[in-house]
Amino acid sequence: MPVPIIEFATQPSIEFASFSVSTSGSGTAVDHMSVAVSSTLWRNPTDKSDPVNLADLDDVTRRSLDEVPPWPRPAWLIESVERMRYPMLWEAVQTTWHREQSERSTLDALLVHHVNHILMNHFREQAGLDLHDWSAPGLASERVVHHGVDVMIDGAPVVGAEIDTDPFVYAIGANLPSGGVLTTVVPREHLPHLRLEFRRRPPG
Repeated sequence: MPVPIIEFATQPSIEFASFSVSTSGSGTAVDHMSVAVSSTLWRNPTDKSDPVNLADLDDVTRRSLDEVPPWPRPAWLIESVERMRYPMLWEAVQTTWHREQSERSTLDALLVHHVNHILMNHFREQAGLDLHDWSAPGLASERVVHHGVDVMIDGAPVVGAEIDTDPFVYAIGANLPSGGVLTTVVPREHLPHLRLEFRRRPPG
C-alpha cells in the first residue's frame, strides 16, 4: 500500500479481525489500491462471555456454527468460525489510494461508493435494493454528502465529510495528508458502542 493504512483508534469495544484488499491497473503498474479493515464489535468488552455480545443470528446459522466436523480444523479456521458469533464491523474502515486523480477518486465519490457497497451487501432487503440496481433511490448519492466535519486521526482533527441521511448506516471520511482517502461506514445500531476516531495502523 503506497500510503499508511487507517483503522479505528484503540478502544475496548473494537478488535481487529481481517483485511480485504482490492487493486486495479494495467500491465505491471497498479493504478488503484484500497485496504478495508473489518473488526469484531464487543458491546460489553469487560466481560466477553456476556450474552449481550452475541450477534442476532438465525437458527440455521447458529446450528451450523455449533456443529463440529469429524475432521480436525486448523486454529485459524476455528477462530474465524467463533468470530461469526459476534457482530462484525465488516469492511468498516477503508483506505484508498489512486495514482491519478479523477472524479472517481474524490472523497465524495469514495464515501458514496463505500456506503452503497455496505448497503448492497448487508442491508439490501431492509433498504429494498435489487442486486443489480445501482441507481435505486435507497442508495446514497453525492448530493447528500455534508462537508466541514472534523475527523480525528492520530489524535488530531482533519476536516472531512459525512453522510448522515441513511437510516441504516452512518459514514464519515477525510482526505489524508499522505495522499490517500479514509472512508468509514458503520451500522447505526453499533454507533453507541464505539468512538469514531482513527489511527495509522502500525507497521507489521
